[in-house]
Amino acid sequence: MSELCLGAMMFGVWGNPDHDDALKIIDRALDAGINFIDTADVYSGGESEEIVGKAIAGRRDELVIATKVNMAMGEGANMRGNSRRWIVKECENSLRRLGTEYIDLYQIHRPDLNTDIDETLGALTDLVRQGKVRYVGSSTFPPSQIVEAQWTAERRGRERFVSEQPPYSVLVRGIESETLPICQKYNIGVIPWSPLGGGWLSGKWRKGVGDIGSRRADRVPGRYDLSTPGNQAKLDAADALGRLADESGLTLIHMALAFVLLHPAVTSAIIGPRTMEHLEGQLGATDIRIGEDILDRIDEIVPPGSNFSWSDAGYVPPAISDAKTRRRQG
Repeated sequence: MSELCLGAMMFGVWGNPDHDDALKIIDRALDAGINFIDTADVYSGGESEEIVGKAIAGRRDELVIATKVNMAMGEGANMRGNSRRWIVKECENSLRRLGTEYIDLYQIHRPDLNTDIDETLGALTDLVRQGKVRYVGSSTFPPSQIVEAQWTAERRGRERFVSEQPPYSVLVRGIESETLPICQKYNIGVIPWSPLGGGWLSGKWRKGVGDIGSRRADRVPGRYDLSTPGNQAKLDAADALGRLADESGLTLIHMALAFVLLHPAVTSAIIGPRTMEHLEGQLGATDIRIGEDILDRIDEIVPPGSNFSWSDAGYVPPAISDAKTRRRQG
C-alpha cells in the first residue's frame, strides 16, 4: 500500500458537497501514486462511499478500498453497533454504495461494549468466507480490546483484526505508550487518522492568527474550544511546532506527516483533504525524512505518549465518560 492513504471523510455534505470536485481530488491522488482509499458508511450518511464508488469504477482491482461500520446510520437502535445483524446488513449497503463486489478492509469503527467481540468477529469471518470482505480491522480501539480481539480470534477460530486505525499526530501521542507497541507485537498494521491533528497542524493555527474554522468546531467542539486549558496548551504547542518547522525549512504539514510515517509501527497515514489545495499541500510528505535533532525538539514540545485531553483520543471509555461507573450506588 502507499505510505499515504486518501481519507474520504470530507467528500460529501460533511465537507465538499461538489461530487465533480471530489472526483478530481481522488483522481489527482491516484495519479500521484496513492492506491489506498479509506471511507466509512457514516461519512455524510453514505454519500462519501457513493463518491468513492464513482471514482473507482473501471479501476477497482488496482486499489485498496477500506470502509467501516458501527456508527449510527439512522434513528433506530438496530441501525448502529457491532452486532451480527447490523454488520451483515450494513456491509451489503456499503457494497452497494461503493459499487463493488468486495471490500478490501472492513473495519469496526469503534468498540461496542454491548456486543461480545466473538459475535462481531464471527459476523466478519462469515463475510470473509463469502468473499464480500478480504480483511478486517479495528478503529480507535483501546489496547486492552485490541488484545482481547486477537485472543478471541485465536481461541474461536475467527478472522483476526489485521489493522488498527487510531488517532496519531505530533499533538496526539497517547497511543505511543501501549497501542503502537501492542500492534507491533501482534503484527497489526497501523493506519493513523488525523495526522494533522484535525487541522491544528495545518499551519493556520498560530497564536494570534485566525481560528480553526467553524466547520470543525461545530462538529466536535470539545477539540477546539480555546477556553479549556488543554486546548490552550495545544495551541501553544502547535505554535512552537510551527516555529520549529520554519527553522527547519519545512512546511508544518510535511513535518507533521513525516513524523507520523517515521514510527516503525505505522503502515500508511490517512490524509483527509477537502480541496485540491489541501491535497497538493500534503503530497510530497513521503519524501521528507526529519532528523534526530528535530525529533528531539518535537519530544520537548509534546512529550512522547501524551495527549492534551480525552477529546483527542477519539474514544472515551464509559468508565471515564459516565461518572456512575466510578461511584458506588446506594
